Amino acid sequence: MQPIQTLTDFLSNANVSFRLFDMGRRVSKLSTEEFRRFEQAQTPYPLPFLQQAWIGVLLWSPKQKQQQIIWFLKLPLDEQGLLVQAARDDFLHRLARCVGDQLLEQNEGEDPLKDNPFAFTPDQEKMAAFHAKAAQILHQPHSVFYQPTRDYLAGLKDLNDWQQLGLQGIADVCDRLDQQNNAELLERILDQLPLPPLEAFCAQLEHQQPPHSLSRALSRRLHRELETGSCEATSIGALLRALSQSFDAQQRQQAIQAVLTTPYGTDVEVLAAIASRCWADLQQAELCQAFLEALARNPAGQPCFNRVLADLVFIPGMRPAVMAGLRNPERSDQLAQAIGGFFGQVR
Repeated sequence: MQPIQTLTDFLSNANVSFRLFDMGRRVSKLSTEEFRRFEQAQTPYPLPFLQQAWIGVLLWSPKQKQQQIIWFLKLPLDEQGLLVQAARDDFLHRLARCVGDQLLEQNEGEDPLKDNPFAFTPDQEKMAAFHAKAAQILHQPHSVFYQPTRDYLAGLKDLNDWQQLGLQGIADVCDRLDQQNNAELLERILDQLPLPPLEAFCAQLEHQQPPHSLSRALSRRLHRELETGSCEATSIGALLRALSQSFDAQQRQQAIQAVLTTPYGTDVEVLAAIASRCWADLQQAELCQAFLEALARNPAGQPCFNRVLADLVFIPGMRPAVMAGLRNPERSDQLAQAIGGFFGQVR
């Protein structure tokens, strides 16, 4: 047997089935081969967040799918976005010491990652999204909150009675948009949703690729909110996040451009939503320039500019587009000053 040098080696030799997920920017699947190359420092992590790789691992017995384990790991990255090899070796050593080769035979309540410095707990929204995806992978039923959520979307409950909705039910519906007309139900009612449930559904839609008609409904609601100007910036940010994986890139980029021309455009919540979820759209030069100008005017000042910019240029493929925007001779004096503060800090 080949020596175990990576987590994928460990799992492949443990007689378990497993799936890997990125848990940083959104909950999305990682291929085993992609992760193996990352572990061997052959390629940078594709979706770094705060200069770390945030990983979800779903493990189960091939013979008994109800016998399963979930791990959430954060692994440090070097300046090139590659895995810090010493950290990986340390994690594997701790893991082998705790579980040996009996990966799925831990005593009930025993946590092999307890006190492990590489473990983390996702926020509630991402945890719900992960469980919704895991249930589908394992062919398990949806949660008990699923049907009440569908009833709400179908108009069988008062729209203001949203406090009774369960977060897991919202996640289950959004992960099953292609089932039971869920996408159509959500699309039809989207324009009428009060802001709190709207934000809750958007928080789950950011982990999905909504169908075209639902994306158009999200875009319409976004433009309506921009026109009225009566909602909080959190709602604008949530709608942008929900659109972040839509199929129509032009529609999404037009929506981002529209937001950046409003007072919402300099809000920290909105800027963070664009940078952390719609980063690929910023490879479009005009949009990137508008974003950088808005970022330079954010009310939180230089610290916010530095954090967002540092995270953005760390994403593979983003540095050339961002650097071109920073070097634009037509940039404003305010942006030039913010750039000077950024490079003064990184030195």
